[in-house]
Amino acid sequence: MKLAYVTVPGRGKIDDLIAEAVRAFEADGVRLAGTVRAGSVGALAHPCDMELRVLPDGPRFRISQPLGTGAKGCRLDESTIVAIGAAVEPRLGNADLLVVNKFGKLEARGRGLYTAIAAAIEMEIPTLVGVTQMSLPDFNMFSGGMAVPLAPELHAVRDWFESVERPRALDMI
Repeated sequence: MKLAYVTVPGRGKIDDLIAEAVRAFEADGVRLAGTVRAGSVGALAHPCDMELRVLPDGPRFRISQPLGTGAKGCRLDESTIVAIGAAVEPRLGNADLLVVNKFGKLEARGRGLYTAIAAAIEMEIPTLVGVTQMSLPDFNMFSGGMAVPLAPELHAVRDWFESVERPRALDMI
């Protein structure tokens, strides 16, 4: 299984590392599928507001929904995450790497990007996932404990990809 994950403490830090990795892989010509945070959290109206870009070339989706000024509930728009998953899956056939910015509660319930991740694993496409500490038990259950934990550093992500992509490229010859 060519599945790895990063966990980084601090609000937005996983997204920052995933975005940095995506920029590096794009510069290297790696064909990507998946999701990355679009823009900065601070540029949006509420700290929980977020947009995702479907890799490699869009579209962008706003995944938070407005709940009003006094609302305390989850702002995540589940139907949009499901639509993003549907947009990612057809792109897997051309991908060298699937990047999913976050494995969260929807994926833990078999929704969101769950099927895209499972399809990439089945297709033996290397898959990099951001996982919060809170979602780590669910992710470990999903992966059967077989996913590789990576240090929260760009070089660790790149080294892992190189180690799994080189053997994959040789298998395709």
